[in-house]
Amino acid sequence: MSRPLPLALVQAPPHPASAAFAGFASDTEHLLGRLPGTRMVIHPEMHLCGVDPGAPDNHEQLRAAAEPLDGPRVTALAELAGDLKVWLLPGTVCELGSGGELFNTALAFSPEGRLVASYRKIFPWRPYEPYDAGDRFVVFDVPDTGRIGFSVCYDAWYPEVTRHLAWMGAEVVVNPVMTTTADRAQEIVLARANAIVNQVHVVSVNTAGPVGTGRSLTVDPEGRVRVEAPSEAPTVLTDVLDLDDVTRVRKYGTAGVTRVWDVFGEDDSPLELPLYGGRIDPRQWRPATAGEARA
Repeated sequence: MSRPLPLALVQAPPHPASAAFAGFASDTEHLLGRLPGTRMVIHPEMHLCGVDPGAPDNHEQLRAAAEPLDGPRVTALAELAGDLKVWLLPGTVCELGSGGELFNTALAFSPEGRLVASYRKIFPWRPYEPYDAGDRFVVFDVPDTGRIGFSVCYDAWYPEVTRHLAWMGAEVVVNPVMTTTADRAQEIVLARANAIVNQVHVVSVNTAGPVGTGRSLTVDPEGRVRVEAPSEAPTVLTDVLDLDDVTRVRKYGTAGVTRVWDVFGEDDSPLELPLYGGRIDPRQWRPATAGEARA
């Protein structure tokens, strides 16, 4: 059995504020014209907010770019996904919360033109980012294929995020990134490590130069890099993930040996986690199955 998911990862610089959406729509339509088999298009963090991360008034720019999720930007993106009949993950946007909060929010739109998932970055890159922190993990289902989870950039440094997404049933973790600093090399290690210890696909899409440091990549459930951009240059990476690889690796083990989700037996005692004020219950350890909801 195979559950293919054809992807296009758009490693590009941010769109300028003056023509962000018009240029984005045109670029996406052109991409799908060149790659008609693509089912999901994924963009980097803050791709549509027209913000210069190095500007001295960066925080003011972010606040000015913020809209609520029922605003015109989300409406236009939903219409675009519906018109193009594609799963559209346009990176993250500045979301204006109902109480005036500023969130860094990843979005997913279905080919029917619906906003099916929005995830607020849980771990803003402090002290450099002004965002309010999100308070929940988010997954969504691609019918007849599998479950996708969101993390955003710095979230990848916190293993709790990918672990929880995998526990919720995610077989692919999409991590839009705007890394402009020298630690992209470490992020690539983390992408592979998060894939290995959770036996999931990881998709990390970084901003291109001259703003970002690029090197976008996809990683399989055993930690092997499938495709990787060699530099910060703008490019489009294509890949076809087989989500049934997750089923295979979890059944037979990483390298045919290690089954991380089978370590506990139901008769094992719960493990207290003082750091979190919680515990691991062996009866709840394994990931969610298809159609099962967890939060």
